[in-house]
Amino acid sequence: MRHAPVDLSGAQWRTSSYSNSNGGECVEVADDFPGLVPVRDSKNPHGPALLIPATAWNTFVDSLKKQG
Repeated sequence: MRHAPVDLSGAQWRTSSYSNSNGGECVEVADDFPGLVPVRDSKNPHGPALLIPATAWNTFVDSLKKQG
């Protein structure tokens, strides 16, 4: 199933609160995309972004919190 492209040009990207100021290997996510969580590599901000269904992203984050 193909979906219409999502315009990320106005996305406000943020890194994890666990990221340090050295850049490191981090992912960035963007808010305000109903039902989706755009995710990209902080080292390649002009590269591709993954569009993760919000329910899957929440499950992923919850499982990380349980491990931490």
